[in-house]
Amino acid sequence: MRMTLIGFTVTTMILATACGGGDAADDAAPAGTAPAPATVAATGDTITVEMITDGDGNIFRPAQITAERGDVLRFVLVAGVHNVHFVADSNPGVANLPPVSDMLQLPGQTHDVLVDLPAGKSYYFQCDPHALLGMIGQLTVKDEDDD
Repeated sequence: MRMTLIGFTVTTMILATACGGGDAADDAAPAGTAPAPATVAATGDTITVEMITDGDGNIFRPAQITAERGDVLRFVLVAGVHNVHFVADSNPGVANLPPVSDMLQLPGQTHDVLVDLPAGKSYYFQCDPHALLGMIGQLTVKDEDDD
């Protein structure tokens, strides 16, 4: 009986160590995997983009957005369950795309994206579970000269 209790204690200690209990530094992402810090501040307008599921399907409204560097895109859940993802495959060669959002599930939840992408180009985003149903959008970042 004593051998079983010792074995149980050692096993418990090993599992506890493997499942956590380390330093926060141990849990940190490896070097080079953190998103790059923003190079512009949120100094512009806040542009609201609704995320909707209704009789017309799953949509971003508006789906075509023009913004300037420093603007903020505020994605607001109206109905359904949606996220925002600037997919690398749809934006080849673009570094530092905004990170994918969590799934928004409650009406009124928001996800903000700072427009910190090179000007003069268009970038594509989608709702991952509804992209094949047409829930895609396009962000065009204006050059400062485009007034």
